[in-house]
Amino acid sequence: MSGVAWAAVAVFTIAYLLIATEKVHRVAAALGGAAVMFLIGATDTEHAFFSEESGIDWSVIFLLVGMMLIVSVLRRTGAFEYVAVWASKRARGRPFRVMVILVLFTAVASAALDNVTTVLLVAPVTFLVCERLAVPVAPYLIAEAMASNIGGTATLVGDPPNIIIASRGGLSYNDFLIHLAPFVLLVLVVFLGLCRVLFRSAFRYDPERAAQIATLRESDAIRDRRLLVLGMAVLAAVTAAFVLHTTLHLEPAVVALIGGLLLLALSRLDAGEVARDVEWPTLVFFAGLFIMVGALVATGVVDRISRAAVDATADRMLPATMVLLWGSAVLSAIVDNIPYVATISPVVAELVSAEHGTSQPHVLWWALALGADLGGNATAVGASANVVVLGLAERAGQRITFWQFTRYGLIVTVITVGLAMPYLWLRYFVLA
Repeated sequence: MSGVAWAAVAVFTIAYLLIATEKVHRVAAALGGAAVMFLIGATDTEHAFFSEESGIDWSVIFLLVGMMLIVSVLRRTGAFEYVAVWASKRARGRPFRVMVILVLFTAVASAALDNVTTVLLVAPVTFLVCERLAVPVAPYLIAEAMASNIGGTATLVGDPPNIIIASRGGLSYNDFLIHLAPFVLLVLVVFLGLCRVLFRSAFRYDPERAAQIATLRESDAIRDRRLLVLGMAVLAAVTAAFVLHTTLHLEPAVVALIGGLLLLALSRLDAGEVARDVEWPTLVFFAGLFIMVGALVATGVVDRISRAAVDATADRMLPATMVLLWGSAVLSAIVDNIPYVATISPVVAELVSAEHGTSQPHVLWWALALGADLGGNATAVGASANVVVLGLAERAGQRITFWQFTRYGLIVTVITVGLAMPYLWLRYFVLA
């Protein structure tokens, strides 16, 4: 590698350590790292702002802006309080049952929408539920972020890396459902069991609070019925457009932005107040992180690592599948799974076209998807949903640290990616 490439690795490592140790606020660390990448020549304006492979992923940024605007408007209707009361009453005030309801809802919604959109919708409900039950909110938010990444694995639109994989591999929405959804259902059951063990200290049952919750009426929470109907209509239209985006030829980011701006215009609310609810620090953090990772892409660092792993298993499809699975999980935990998948997908496309050693060459695409999506659970910056949850928690005064998230994420990732190994082996090498 060139001297600039090594310098880029050093800058990224230092910035990552600052984020992980929280010696510097994560936004400052990401922006500082991005600025240094410019100064050392590891990236430039062309790469950072205009390149699809090595620049800021504007589709993610604008998807977040659009959905944050929708959530901001819906928050003013009382809809989240309604769902919070409903979930608490159905769980009869028992915290673990509440977590099960929220995790299942998050996983299913993430498959239908996408994981970032889902956590934006579920997080406000979670704050209210935990406040009513007098339990710590961090375990519930962490579990939801992980559930969103697991559920999003099942469909083409569920996790942004899947959209990249589908485009490169010529895969359809139904391909993802057939090949990944059955495994995701298994993983979700295992994950609920892990939640019971990992977050057991958060399940303190208070009979008095449970009795108070039982007397509440969900309908009392609604403050603006006209705005609620309007907001739900726009959200439904946006959701339908997400599912049909390949038919409509509209990117999810465009759909979300149009939906957010349309709802804001029709709501008659003060635009300045609604805009203040947008998580601007989170968006800025994403921009800095994308620029740093893009510098590693532009200097050839990520491509070099990826090709070395693939070359080591050339002409051996089973080892290549397992190396790709675990390599994707490890790298996605460090550099965010979106830019990683964008970089490695051309290499995988070459291997798939060769069809070495199996009648199911598409197994490599499924290994990449499982490794990248499930590996995103490993650290607080491994997936977009994780970063969004940390930003929402900090804004609400319920800060979740990098290691608080990661100590649970590493356990969940090792177990879920470990389960993917026998699944891929049995389905595509034994039973194929």
